[in-house]
Amino acid sequence: MNIANVTTRKRIFIMLVVAIVVFVLLVGRLSQIQILDGDKLRNEALEQWTKDIPVRPKRGTIYDRNGKVMATNINLDTVWCRPADITNPKKTASVLSQLLEMDEEKIYKLITKRQSLVEIKRWIEKDISNKIRKQYLKGIEIVDDNKRYYTYGQIASHIIGHTDSDNKGQYGVERTYNKELEGVSGRWIKTVDAKQKELPYGNERLYEAKNGQNLVLTLDETIQHFAEKAAYEALVKNKAKHASIIIMDPKTGDILAMATKPDYNLNDKNTLQYNPESPWELLTEDQKEVWDNKPWVDKSKQIFDAWRNFPVNDNYEPGSTFKIITAAAGLEEGVVSKDSRFHCDGFVRQVKSYKPIKCWRYYNPHGSQTFLEGVQNSCNEVFVEVGLRIGAKKMYDYIKAFGFGKKTGIKLTGEQSGIIPADVKYIKEINLATISFGQGIAVTPIQLLTAVSAIANGGNLMKPRIVKEIVDDEGNLIKENKTKVVRRVVSEKTSKTLLEILESVVSVGTGKKAYVKGYHVGGKTGTAQKVIDGRYAQGRYIASFMAVAPAYDPQICALIIIDEPTNGIYYGGQIAAPVAGAVVEDTLKYLNLKPRYTEEELNSIEKNNLKVPDVRNKTITEAGKMLSSMGLKYNTDIVDVKKGDIVIDQYPLPGTTVKKGHLMELYINGKQVN
Repeated sequence: MNIANVTTRKRIFIMLVVAIVVFVLLVGRLSQIQILDGDKLRNEALEQWTKDIPVRPKRGTIYDRNGKVMATNINLDTVWCRPADITNPKKTASVLSQLLEMDEEKIYKLITKRQSLVEIKRWIEKDISNKIRKQYLKGIEIVDDNKRYYTYGQIASHIIGHTDSDNKGQYGVERTYNKELEGVSGRWIKTVDAKQKELPYGNERLYEAKNGQNLVLTLDETIQHFAEKAAYEALVKNKAKHASIIIMDPKTGDILAMATKPDYNLNDKNTLQYNPESPWELLTEDQKEVWDNKPWVDKSKQIFDAWRNFPVNDNYEPGSTFKIITAAAGLEEGVVSKDSRFHCDGFVRQVKSYKPIKCWRYYNPHGSQTFLEGVQNSCNEVFVEVGLRIGAKKMYDYIKAFGFGKKTGIKLTGEQSGIIPADVKYIKEINLATISFGQGIAVTPIQLLTAVSAIANGGNLMKPRIVKEIVDDEGNLIKENKTKVVRRVVSEKTSKTLLEILESVVSVGTGKKAYVKGYHVGGKTGTAQKVIDGRYAQGRYIASFMAVAPAYDPQICALIIIDEPTNGIYYGGQIAAPVAGAVVEDTLKYLNLKPRYTEEELNSIEKNNLKVPDVRNKTITEAGKMLSSMGLKYNTDIVDVKKGDIVIDQYPLPGTTVKKGHLMELYINGKQVN
């Protein structure tokens, strides 16, 4: 065989191998395209010749426990643009600028972007949408949209929270239940060519959005209103940093109201509703202008502070309100009874300390007293002795059993755990002494209220509940958040005894200003010096009052906190107790709880009840003397009254029962007696 033939055969063989390799590679590549990457490439191709506009779902409605709408949606429209379909961008920008009241240059930049879809303006009114449609602007699409709207503005702002521009929850239940509320977006799909222009005969499909589910809160809007009003009055009257009120149903753990002032308007969440320099004053027009021109960095810090929900987000030393927990532990362990005797000489001498521990009334000691009287007097010496009798180990066990040092699990954003010693070994004698009267331990208001509610309901620690259930648009139940007993902390006997003691604190002790006739309010005052940067801050206090009512069968527990009062008085019994009394009275009357008067109260009421006399046909002078002698006030229907003018009618009518001090209306005919 000659050399030429061998060379030719080799070349043919090499070409055959190369051809086989190329064929195998082509088959492999084809297999990859068809089999492995088929779905992916098919979707990419679909995306190239289809375009979709998102159809946003309606966010779920938020109701109070009685079905009042707290948060809902307003039906508005959003304007979208397909830049590839715009034929005359200058004209389109000019028309849209006038109708949308937007800068023409800004619109021009938006509609000439190298994007398949651009949002021009969100949340426009329907009449504006109709005007745009009548212009037949090619490439401009208008899609149904909805905007979050809060029916009561500032009411329950820290509980409900708010959403961002994409309708996603940011704070409160709007965030913690965002998944249930937001729903599933739909799509409006259209067919386009390679240049992203809509095909005239392409398929158009609309995939409907799935609306969100609805929340039913445990809040009662009316009780929330009582709490908001009382908190605001306490804030203003005491020139405080802020004021908070929480009201709970102790038997279920339901939050009936949770108010913190200052607050913010949910419909305008980026604008402060108060003067940050003087929180008890509203912004003036000049201050509003300064606020609007403030750098966002400074503005955002103050806004975020306004969004904070103090009852859940902040720790504080509870002071004397914590004595309720010490009393419960002492009674449960049998180391003290109502009649146990103690002696107060103004100073705690059982515990060695570099700084003497004093009773709050060290300058005028309480002297010999029973435990019942010690609670009524809020005597520190009594509670230190009870704490020492309980012992560090048992006291630590009760602190943890009542839920301190651990989140309650309430479904609200930013809940804190409180601060307690990490282990019982860190509780020295001095620590045990101070913890016994509410110092050296930090709690959240929701923790303290939940703990006291356990005492009020007979001994069961309940998990606080803010959302009662989730329902669909027809009101059908989707999910119920059932009440949950966390654990039993004290016996019914201890609960009953302590409720009797707490009632006496209000009837004869330091909580007298929370007294309401017929409603048997029990409670405990609290005045705590604030801890700032690890040290007690001079002149800065938190005044508080814990109320339980009625003590014989508690229907509500209420905690009132006034942070940094600056109007000269800072004792809880002086400024927080009256707020508690007003809130308790309003709430129990609203709940149709009939007062149960004691014999002494009935006698007092009887003395204050008067029968209206008949002063008709008498001169105004005679009528005035008669009414004044009975303790009644009067007003006339005319300004210029003369001594001899005759009373022709009166309101209330003769024989009507009114309270002493009632204002009578007298009608004068202007004719005088000769």
